[in-house]
Amino acid sequence: MDTRYLKSLIAVVDCGSIADAARTEGLTAAAVSQRIQALERHFGFALLSRVGHAAKASDACLGLLPRARQIVREVGLLAGDADPARLTGTLRIGAISTVLTGLMPAALLALTQQAPGIKPAILPGTSRALYQSLHDGELDVAILVAPPFELPKMMRAVSLRKERLVLLSKQKTRDSITTVLRQQPYIRYDPHAWGGRHAVKYLEENGLQPATLFDLDALEAIAMLVADGVGVSLVPDWHGLKRLAPDCRITPIAASASASPGQYDREIILLTNTRTERPGMVTALTRAALSCPGFGGLGGKN
Repeated sequence: MDTRYLKSLIAVVDCGSIADAARTEGLTAAAVSQRIQALERHFGFALLSRVGHAAKASDACLGLLPRARQIVREVGLLAGDADPARLTGTLRIGAISTVLTGLMPAALLALTQQAPGIKPAILPGTSRALYQSLHDGELDVAILVAPPFELPKMMRAVSLRKERLVLLSKQKTRDSITTVLRQQPYIRYDPHAWGGRHAVKYLEENGLQPATLFDLDALEAIAMLVADGVGVSLVPDWHGLKRLAPDCRITPIAASASASPGQYDREIILLTNTRTERPGMVTALTRAALSCPGFGGLGGKN
């Protein structure tokens, strides 16, 4: 049995359709269908039920899926086992969007230069979703916002960067931050997002209730909306903010608020399981990230 066929089956189940799985794997839908059919002939029973464009795992498929995932994972580790330095193979990395577009390219370049045998596989997502994927063993590393709870002992975190909270506005004014927030339409960084809680804390502690237009858990979109003059926002000063909103005013909250240093900072961490199957690769990525300008410091100096 070709384990690549099992990988395609897993992709179909995870994506919910053959077409989406094909895009994920870089194959045609016909090729993925042929792989599934070959597996069904091998096992002698149906693996998927198809309704329209969707594909759902059969009960029999659900029964063999855990072992299939284990087999694919173990095969992926074979190349690394042959390398004494354990720096060969695929490293599954999850990262939030602002890290992917801001700091991750430099870290990946440094990683591939230092350890060319490592093949990064990148998964974008929210901090909450990436944390769950790491917990479920679907990722080796997650670069995300530090969660609002104590991490379990099975996980290890390395602090990569702290990003101060700032007011992002289109118009330049001498008004105070609190005055601007009271007078201007407010685009709210989703309060349910792990990074959005710092803005909520600032507003609550200063008795502010701005006129909220809508909530967004997409900082790049917030920056572009502010740049277009739609409203103002409280956001972390991530690497890349100035590039997205070059004509906007970025005012640090600490400059006009009675707050202790770092009280509203968003912390970016590199999170992994303590019993990771790829410790050498994780260490290499950590070193590569910390060696890059922008990581290992305070946001706003970019």
